[in-house]
Amino acid sequence: MADDEAMLTPEKVRALLLANEQLSKLNQRLAQAQDKLMQSEKLASIGQLAAGVAHEINNPVGYVFSNFGTLERYLADLFRMLEAYERAEAGIVDPALATELRALREEIELDYLKQDIPSLMAESREGIGRVRKIVQDLKDFSRVDNRQEWEWCDLHKGLESTLNIVNNEIKYKADVHREYSVLPEVQCLPSELNQVFMNLLVNAAQAIQQERGLIIIRTGCDTQQVWVQIEDNGAGIPHEHLGRIFDPFFTTKPVGKGTGLGLSLSYGIVQKHGGRIEVQSVPGRTCFQLSIPLQRPGGASEPAVTPA
Repeated sequence: MADDEAMLTPEKVRALLLANEQLSKLNQRLAQAQDKLMQSEKLASIGQLAAGVAHEINNPVGYVFSNFGTLERYLADLFRMLEAYERAEAGIVDPALATELRALREEIELDYLKQDIPSLMAESREGIGRVRKIVQDLKDFSRVDNRQEWEWCDLHKGLESTLNIVNNEIKYKADVHREYSVLPEVQCLPSELNQVFMNLLVNAAQAIQQERGLIIIRTGCDTQQVWVQIEDNGAGIPHEHLGRIFDPFFTTKPVGKGTGLGLSLSYGIVQKHGGRIEVQSVPGRTCFQLSIPLQRPGGASEPAVTPA
């Protein structure tokens, strides 16, 4: 025993302490990775559920929309027939029958119905069309049916689908101003980039403290990459927090308002695409910029995070 104690020199003790510290850090990183994996699996499950719900809704909406077209043709034929009867009404020789028809016309407000029915049909068709658009955006957002394959996509379409999905989070808080440039298609994982857009848009809306704010979405490109900026005129991010906003579980939101995983997951998605995340923030203004290569990188490198 004395020999063993004699072998524990100060250098070995320091080495053991250092190894223990490194092991503790490794365990912490593994725990964070596990939590991110669980969150990713949860998001994938939500995406599958959303795609299934969208598919189930799309079927009845599809035949209702189709039936509307048929019903409009039937009504057009009925109105033509009604006009023919109205022209023949003047030839009715029986006074009692003519009086009865006039009374019935006034009772059911036939002239008003002839104007209001087409208006009701148009409004209903517009409503069904909006439901179809929401369902399609939900399917585009989840993209579960594409098995997460890299494909060439229009980022503007992804932005618009995501805006439609998070509309309820934004419409009461801010106006959205679009400054879109002409963009080429990008080879990417569309549903994952949509997840990044969703996180940034929801964060932007939640950062707005005044009665009505503004969210600006800008896009642009060069010969090698495209970029998307999402800017808000909210409270801003304190300078001392800028270096930590992509850390797992770090959040400036009140307890129960955020998990601290949204930006961390976004960081990982951009990393997978070989891109960059840049953030600039001052009181009253925060702007995130995503820069994504036009083509899938051979080996995606870690994105640069540039706080300013």
